[in-house]
Amino acid sequence: MKTDKEVLAVNGYLMSTVVLAVIIAGVYVFIYDMVWIGLILIALTIFLLKGFFVVNPNSSRVLLLFGSYYGTVKKNGFGWVIPFYYKTRVSLRARNFESERLKVNDKLGNPIMISAILVWKVSDTYKAMFDVDNYEAFVKIQTDAAVRKLAGSYPYDQFEDENSSITLSSNFEEVNKSLEEEISERLSIAGITVIEARLGYLAYAPEIAQAMLKRQQATAIIAARAKIVEGAVGMVESALDLLSVKKIIELDEDKKAAMVSNLLTVLCSDSDVEPVINTGTLNH
Repeated sequence: MKTDKEVLAVNGYLMSTVVLAVIIAGVYVFIYDMVWIGLILIALTIFLLKGFFVVNPNSSRVLLLFGSYYGTVKKNGFGWVIPFYYKTRVSLRARNFESERLKVNDKLGNPIMISAILVWKVSDTYKAMFDVDNYEAFVKIQTDAAVRKLAGSYPYDQFEDENSSITLSSNFEEVNKSLEEEISERLSIAGITVIEARLGYLAYAPEIAQAMLKRQQATAIIAARAKIVEGAVGMVESALDLLSVKKIIELDEDKKAAMVSNLLTVLCSDSDVEPVINTGTLNH
């Protein structure tokens, strides 16, 4: 398989002096009425001028000679090559690309919206120009394909798959690494180097977003309730133990049950407690 080959161009400033000499010679022969020689020198001047080009920093020129790849000029500056070469500019700079928000299914079949941000650059000009038809379009299509594959490989979260160790919404480093490897493998055929790949957008699809939000809220409420009950039981246990140790009051089993019920009601209630004053005895 061919790869790009770096070649050097003739110094453009040196060739400028040659072209200038040809122009001066043309003027000289016209002065002495040597018209045909003058016309030839004019044609030669126009021909030589077509060989000049400029290579900017982090840019290149791919040279073709009658359909055959000759090489790639990557050295910055003013250069000249034989005008028969067809010169194509290929940027070597890093580029940003954000894919469209795709509606796909995750591993569990839930519809989600997802997109990726890709930082890439051309590292092999031959592959980019001749192994694919349009390398910029190739990057976009293959990135979308990699994002679709990634979304189908992991669940969105652990609500329905508690045994899953990696999810799209929580394990960002692992997911981004997997995405970068997948895109790099796909784009290697086009001579593209992936500098960075990460998820740019991730959410449930609109038709299930509200339902999933309610499920997350319910799960959070249940978890909070469990913590509240666990703490309340500990506080009641400590209160009973403290009353028993200090012998402040003697409580039989019925009174203990009533006290536990009242304390748990107070500690676990969502609303503020309204005290009730008992003017009788503990039994009334």
